[in-house]
Amino acid sequence: MSSYRTFAGSMLLGLAAAGLAHAQAPAPAAANTDPHQWLEEVLGDKPLAWVKQHNAVTVKELEGQPGFSALQARLKTILNSKERIPYVSKEGEFYYNFWRDAQHVRGIWRRTTLAQYQLAEPSWETVIDLDQLAAGENENWVWGGASCLYPKGERCLISLSRGGGDAKVVREYDVAKRAFVDGGFTLPEAKGSASWIDQDTLFVSTDFGPGSMTSSGYPRIIKQWQRGTPLAQATTLYEAKADDLSAGAYKDFTPGHEHQFIERQIDFYSGETFLRDGANLKKVPKPDDATVFTVRDQLIITLRSDWKVNGKTYLQGSLLATDFKAFMQGKQDLEVLYAPTATSSLDNVTATKSAILVTTLDKVKNRLTELRHVNGKWQRRAVDAPKLGTLAVSALDPVDSDQYFLTVTDFLNPTTLYLATAQSDKRTKIKSLPAYYDAAPYKVEQFESTSKDGTKVPYFAIMGKKTKFDGSNPTVLYGYGGFEVSLKPSYSGTTGVAWLEKGGVYVLANIRGGGEFGPRWHQAALKENRQRAYDDFISVAQDLIKRKVTSPRHLGIMGGSNGGLLTGAVLVQRPDLFNAVVSQVPLLDMRRYNKLLAGASWMGEYGDPDVPEQWAYISKYSPYQNVFKDKKYPRVLFTTSTRDDRVHPGHARKMVAKMEEQGHDVLYWENTEGGHAGAANNDQQALMWALTYTFLLEQLK
Repeated sequence: MSSYRTFAGSMLLGLAAAGLAHAQAPAPAAANTDPHQWLEEVLGDKPLAWVKQHNAVTVKELEGQPGFSALQARLKTILNSKERIPYVSKEGEFYYNFWRDAQHVRGIWRRTTLAQYQLAEPSWETVIDLDQLAAGENENWVWGGASCLYPKGERCLISLSRGGGDAKVVREYDVAKRAFVDGGFTLPEAKGSASWIDQDTLFVSTDFGPGSMTSSGYPRIIKQWQRGTPLAQATTLYEAKADDLSAGAYKDFTPGHEHQFIERQIDFYSGETFLRDGANLKKVPKPDDATVFTVRDQLIITLRSDWKVNGKTYLQGSLLATDFKAFMQGKQDLEVLYAPTATSSLDNVTATKSAILVTTLDKVKNRLTELRHVNGKWQRRAVDAPKLGTLAVSALDPVDSDQYFLTVTDFLNPTTLYLATAQSDKRTKIKSLPAYYDAAPYKVEQFESTSKDGTKVPYFAIMGKKTKFDGSNPTVLYGYGGFEVSLKPSYSGTTGVAWLEKGGVYVLANIRGGGEFGPRWHQAALKENRQRAYDDFISVAQDLIKRKVTSPRHLGIMGGSNGGLLTGAVLVQRPDLFNAVVSQVPLLDMRRYNKLLAGASWMGEYGDPDVPEQWAYISKYSPYQNVFKDKKYPRVLFTTSTRDDRVHPGHARKMVAKMEEQGHDVLYWENTEGGHAGAANNDQQALMWALTYTFLLEQLK
């Protein structure tokens, strides 16, 4: 595995819980006292009629604003631009990319060679045309990814979702024949995963029927499936508990170091890893909240909490290494590859053939270090990379190559992709985004606010160089603050065109709950301490007002998913600070969130509302329970997706219905496709962002 997040991390960030097919009726409740609960019926005729009516009102108002059509057209041009960077992954000898543009609305999966990829205009071979496939099969297919057989990549497991949800169909594809394999591996639509063991064998975790899914809706059973046999006859390898989060499996294909692993995810932040040796499973002796993966003969460990071993304490947020074979035999000889400081944290880990590339954050700016294990010793050197902005590393082939792609981005400079090699600071520029807007008139400042408990909270502000601090600047404050996700500088043509060029100030807040300063920053806002994230966000708003960057009349907030909960909570707590709120695919009813789709999987983050002691603190910030008729709120735009099978659209629907019932002025837009991303293609994204920024301009100018 090339990233320290491994299976569990990617699954938790990318998958959700029960499939949409299981979520069309509201979850049962002991006593239904919520008059708006009928809106939880995702595909019901009455709720969809309600959605259609609200969409019409929102679209009519916002599309009627001056400049809307021009903005939408310009955003569509940016999103469909052929000058976007076509990021690739290596499968066999080829480099694959999934691409959408105006001619390929659903997209094409295509490939090229490394030599071609380095040209300004590579020659691409189309492997799958999703528009043609969807039309030919009369299905609303949205691309869900591909997993190809190592080392040649001649067979791939293709994931496709209907409308963009997390539930996917998996089908085996023959790349040479450009066709799905007749009688090949096929999984029906479900949450879960399939991965290769060899050409004729898969690990499979899926919905095997009643009792096979956890209470969070993830698969809990891992099976080995042999080619030519029915899925029902697959051999069970492992069963997680019903109240666990999930279970999954993968294989490390590194020659000479092939290993098979099964992972039990107990909750969002703890789990067990097992080494499979024939019929035996041997537990890797790590802390439950630590993450592990192998790099050749080494086991790499990241710590979410302090770990005391043989009288020595290793600090949370540290990166450790040890000989894997010896470790499994009980020898705990650990070496610290990285230890956090007060201002720095581990961001990511990527392996090449002979090196490990460690990306860290220092005051929310990336640094890159190269580590090599030579003659039993770790050697390190700082990679000469840009000191401002964000660095992302992707190995071309961690088994056979020391080459890697380095992506460099910040707020004002177009994202650039380089080809680099371990043990060298030389790199070749491969691709770069065009300048979608003229960045010369703008600047980036990094400030700090002081939260309610005295914690210093950093934030970035992007504004015109001639911006006057007179309180009159339309300002959007964006935040997330959850799940150890770091918000880092990045280039956005959408933000530049739709907001900066309109005279707006864009602010990115690095509040607690995120991962900007490692596990401690995240854990500081877990469960009973959730209010700290909201206090941090409020402190940034107050600091912007204090500095006279803006004022409540001109300040708006925006966030999605957990960030939608953030904006909802702050909306009801401090409505006096803002004049516009955008809440995207949000959680809002925290009384029932654990009963809706993926909600139960997030109780490690928020707590369990069915436990009275935990509901006592959740109830204080849950937006749906804390919006009242006699309060004056800023205008809100709620957006979501019918096909979001991760965060239930009922959250946003019910909040709008309740606020309207109380007489508040709200707008609502629900895309009928798109999953948790909110949009299934570039045209839908252009519409979504045009509606969003038009609303903000209307409210804050």
